[in-house]
Amino acid sequence: MKRKAETQTAPAANGKKQATDSNAVEAQFGENLFAEKTLKGYTDEYAASAPYKHAVVHGLMNDNLLRSVRKEIIDNIHFTPKETDIYKIHQSGDLANLSGLPESALEKLPSLLKLRDALYGQEFRQWISTVAGSGPLSGKKTDMAVNVYVPGCHLLCHDDVIGSRRVSYILYLTDPDKPWKAEWGGALRLYPTDDEKADDGKLYKVPRAEFSKVIPPAWNQLSFFAVQPGESFHDVEEVYHRAEGVEEDDGGRVRMAISGWFHIPQEGEDGFEPGLEEKLAEKSSLQQLQGKGDQFDDPKPQWIDPEANTKQPAAGEDEEEAELSEEDLQFLLNYMTPNYLTPDTVEELNEMFTEESTAQMANFLNKKLAPRLQKQLENTSFKREFETSRPPHKHRYQYLAASTLVRPPPVGSEDDPHGDIMYNFLPSLAFRKWLALTTGLSLKRCAVLARKFRRGLDYQLAQGYRGEQPQLEYCLNITPTPGWGADEPEAEAEDDEEGDEDEESGEANGTAAPKDKGKGKAKAPEPAPEPQPTSEEEEDNVGGYELYMAGDDDESDDEDGSDAGSDHGVSIPAKLQSATGAGDRRSAKKASSRPKADPAIYKAAQEDEEDDGILFSNPASWNTLSLVLRDRGVLKFVKYVSGKAKGDRFDFAGAVEVEEGEDEDEDEEEDAGEGAA
Repeated sequence: MKRKAETQTAPAANGKKQATDSNAVEAQFGENLFAEKTLKGYTDEYAASAPYKHAVVHGLMNDNLLRSVRKEIIDNIHFTPKETDIYKIHQSGDLANLSGLPESALEKLPSLLKLRDALYGQEFRQWISTVAGSGPLSGKKTDMAVNVYVPGCHLLCHDDVIGSRRVSYILYLTDPDKPWKAEWGGALRLYPTDDEKADDGKLYKVPRAEFSKVIPPAWNQLSFFAVQPGESFHDVEEVYHRAEGVEEDDGGRVRMAISGWFHIPQEGEDGFEPGLEEKLAEKSSLQQLQGKGDQFDDPKPQWIDPEANTKQPAAGEDEEEAELSEEDLQFLLNYMTPNYLTPDTVEELNEMFTEESTAQMANFLNKKLAPRLQKQLENTSFKREFETSRPPHKHRYQYLAASTLVRPPPVGSEDDPHGDIMYNFLPSLAFRKWLALTTGLSLKRCAVLARKFRRGLDYQLAQGYRGEQPQLEYCLNITPTPGWGADEPEAEAEDDEEGDEDEESGEANGTAAPKDKGKGKAKAPEPAPEPQPTSEEEEDNVGGYELYMAGDDDESDDEDGSDAGSDHGVSIPAKLQSATGAGDRRSAKKASSRPKADPAIYKAAQEDEEDDGILFSNPASWNTLSLVLRDRGVLKFVKYVSGKAKGDRFDFAGAVEVEEGEDEDEDEEEDAGEGAA
């Protein structure tokens, strides 16, 4: 390809200090990159690539230049850890966009500035445009950042579709003298999509749950692809910790890279099209999915109708209708720790839940059932016909839905306690009656999922609740392995229906214990600890915790009936948008009186801990039941489970409809957003 010096963007056109002139640009790149044969080879490879068009270029830059860039970054740039629902990275505090740096900073980064000017110069932009068939690219709007992934860091599935982005790229700056090994992780992974027909008859692209292309990092390697609405879904694989006890000269497994985007031409540049950015936004895959709500999501709630509503009696009515019958109690004793069924304990829990709208109970399953369940989960041959949730830009985990169509095992089954809990206990009318007594709510239908979050794979990104009425949600956490950031529960005693005083009054991680024998009341739970590790503990956090956050009350849904989908009613600050490909997954909505918070910055803004918006946290743990009354706009996510975790996260997650108008009287006196999580 013949260079045309007259087309080089002049310094005055983009307002940036130029480190190179047009006669030296090609010297900054690898040998023969601009040769016609090389250009054609990459163009043909790009056109034939899958699951969507992309290219991988080895030896992109002049090796000496890139080594100088790496040294400048190590010597002059400070990185701080950032963790959100979608990523965990080390990020430069003031390199969200190199163009915004002051002259004093640029003076310490001459090679990095030279690299930027080479990448966004006319020659290379034309090269990228030709290979990708993307059309003209802007030389005025540069957008690049430096991110570092160390063991435990990751970036989950997203499509990079934001504003005027046209081509996404990543240039690796891993240690040139210690070649990166694929088994260390950190790969760019691409997801195939399926065409799904919506209710309106239109086809929409939805990513599959699993990636199909893996591109490991390598020194001086460039990967790039055109940003395509509904198609360019990708993630960054976790950089894995070394196996315990293994010594390896891996340089600490530091995956350093420059990530960036080429944008459509801006006003005043050749190829500028007025209104094009707005048109691209309309085609955004996220916007498409938001407009169709959750009809492409799996799993969908499978509601189970109770035999009768468990309504609380009105004043003056016979309260016996709401009480547990002797038959109910005998049934529940097959599953629950007995003291959770005593009137005093139920009353204590009711008082706590009425005040806080949350509750946690340790050692919830009884001493006969819990050991059998733990043994079943720890058995390597334990298998269920789990399905994998989708789409992965919202969540990925394995699940099994409770359904009336499934034939359950016998009550008290010793062979399958997991199935017994799933199909007999949790959907039962007796359990819903106990929930109604414990929470003081009138409850209707329920939906139950058995979930498995696999280490190194699974998560649930933040999503809001859009129901008009609050919803009671519970999570029976049955994660048998330790090391999740919660205090370890006390060892369970030998099977004993009655137990002794000490065994029945233990607490774990701020949870309510059964009523103390002889004291006549349950211990009040302290607020659940927020999963905010100290800097020393940051890298040891293996995720897997469930978190509820305050969001905006979503009262401004589109008139056409579309809903928020995974658009959570809060927005990401611009300074974070350009630093990762995750971008603004949440558009601005009308604010409510609830404190505004964003799961994308809850870790980044730890200095403002007094108003972090975190309502309730639930670390993975063994045999703990949590109850949360969730109202409109509240966000919930389960943090990605690191490959360093000692096992998978197991739980039963349930949702129960609350009778309409349940808390109207209380709402008049107190904002429901303050009382409910």
